[in-house]
Amino acid sequence: MEILKLIGVLIVVIGFAVKLDTIATVVIAGIVTGLVAGMPLDQILTILGEKFLSNRLATMFVLTLPVIGLCERYGLKEKAIDLISRIKAATVGRIALLYQAIRILSSALSLRIGGHPQFVRPLINPMAQAAAESRYGKLDEKHQDAIKGLVASAENTGNFFGQNVFMASSGTLLISTTLIEQGYPDATNLAVAKWSIPVAVISVVVAALYYSYFDKSLQSKLLNGQKVK
Repeated sequence: MEILKLIGVLIVVIGFAVKLDTIATVVIAGIVTGLVAGMPLDQILTILGEKFLSNRLATMFVLTLPVIGLCERYGLKEKAIDLISRIKAATVGRIALLYQAIRILSSALSLRIGGHPQFVRPLINPMAQAAAESRYGKLDEKHQDAIKGLVASAENTGNFFGQNVFMASSGTLLISTTLIEQGYPDATNLAVAKWSIPVAVISVVVAALYYSYFDKSLQSKLLNGQKVK
């Protein structure tokens, strides 16, 4: 029963759905999959250990979390708010657009500077909140959540459309390899990266239009005392 070898996928789905420990869920799924495939336990554990060691650099981002926490504790957020409050032209949409453009550029150069815990939470969101408060005064929870969602989308969109511009990124390699296997020999890494450039530019243009609409909508609703939907 070859289909039984997919039981690991089911375990992962169930584990994530019931919010079990992520690492434990993945390890259990790997062990069960190996046992179903007829592998001895020592071989399974050896493979898990080798994969962990070969990819241990992927977990280095965890080291940035305590650093960000210390920076927040000693005034990083307050300094960001103070800075943006002095810039009269700053709006929520403009800050989100600037960050998205920076995020796309950094992803295109394979510079991993961004992320929700590293930048959005301690810097970009407080700056966007401060830009709104400097114009309209204290915001209620609904307006704060709307701004949080906007700056979070700037991170996701910038990373998504920027990463394939770098020809050696994992996404570009996956697309190129898959297309070549499906009979498209011209879909090289360079070709995929080149065609990703206009897509990334279009994403910035569309984002600029949407962020401008968001600014106008936010201004209208705040001045009229309405709620952001």
